[in-house]
Amino acid sequence: MNAQFKKGVLELIVLESVRQRDMYGYELVEEVSKVVDVNEGTIYPLLKRLTNEHYFETYLRESTEGPPRKYYHLTAAGVLYRDGLENEWKELAQKVGRFLENCKGKSG
Repeated sequence: MNAQFKKGVLELIVLESVRQRDMYGYELVEEVSKVVDVNEGTIYPLLKRLTNEHYFETYLRESTEGPPRKYYHLTAAGVLYRDGLENEWKELAQKVGRFLENCKGKSG
């Protein structure tokens, strides 16, 4: 996938994933990787920024596989932000789709 396309939708995918259920960092990397190819070096800075912007709250939960894990929870502000991004994404996808269809009609 084009890196710029991925960068543009990554935030929305992360927000939606955590809206579905609270997740810890590595779990989120695995979930997002089902949609776009990402690694921890991409996700963790994004999680830190979204937390600093109060779209996520974090809490620790004990783990049977080692130290406690930091879980991310979407705040009310995060839900509103996610919803706005989804609307922008849909509008953009619709406009690009129409543009491409119009261009096909002109070339053929």
